[in-house]
Amino acid sequence: MPERRFRFGYVLASKKVSSFIQDSLINHAQENGIDLVPIDLDKPLIEQGPFDCIFHKLYGPEWRKQLEEFALQNPTAIIVDPIDAIEKLHNRLTMLDVVNELKIAGDNETIGIPIQIFVGENSESLLDAITSQGLHFPVIAKPLIANGSADSHQMSLVLKPEGLEGLKPPIVLQEFVNHGGVIFKVYVAGEHVKCVKRRSLPDIPEEKLGILENLISFSQISNLTAQDQNDDSFAELIEKAVMPPSRFVTDVANQLRDALKLHLFNFDMIRDEKVGNRYLVIDINYFPGYAKMPNYETMMTAFFLDIAREKLNNESR
Repeated sequence: MPERRFRFGYVLASKKVSSFIQDSLINHAQENGIDLVPIDLDKPLIEQGPFDCIFHKLYGPEWRKQLEEFALQNPTAIIVDPIDAIEKLHNRLTMLDVVNELKIAGDNETIGIPIQIFVGENSESLLDAITSQGLHFPVIAKPLIANGSADSHQMSLVLKPEGLEGLKPPIVLQEFVNHGGVIFKVYVAGEHVKCVKRRSLPDIPEEKLGILENLISFSQISNLTAQDQNDDSFAELIEKAVMPPSRFVTDVANQLRDALKLHLFNFDMIRDEKVGNRYLVIDINYFPGYAKMPNYETMMTAFFLDIAREKLNNESR
């Protein structure tokens, strides 16, 4: 890399700025020749800069128009990421379709998605929709739209048919698979991949289905096993959980990156308790909370340097 500084403009919500654009990231990037520059939305983008790269998490027709104008006048600059590609992750029904197209040559591991169905506002019977598609209780009810809004995070666990009465379509109903109470969050930044273990929904034994409530919001689910497990036992559970093979995780991440045409995303993956080598992707998020990872500054700066090299290659063509 030549001794040149690169200007990376960014547009993020204020909450995202405070969590992601930390001094540690700014300083680490600066030490490696990358200057992170906030873009002023009160001024036309084309009048700001120059920028070698723009990374953002913003939508809407006005911003799309500004990005298009910027790209036309700066053909070698890199935009992370195209709005069209990002918006494909806003629909929970279709966001996981790409997973079924992956060609993973694992030793024993397989990758897939849970059974899921869409229930529209005009659907006559939620129960009929479930039974006709081979879904069994419990199921997870998720809003159709996944755009980062508060409403898009309002999810519930439906344990019995009676719980369907409390749901408001349009929604996506997704098969709940017991997975040992551990979720694997895989963060992707270009070619850089990091997998971490996190606490997830507890397994639900069949004998408990009859005594639990019909419908439980995710915010209440921690109470499901509160009388059975404390924080120490959860920590031990996560500590004992075996990580998926790194080669397998990287292969899935790389193929998803290419298929989604995105640089910045993460995906949530669980391991089926009944079939130990069967992994399921249950969610994909654009520009996730990278700062939750230890030493996220190192991973993100390495990604920024890759983009800087790509920018140099574009200039030399």
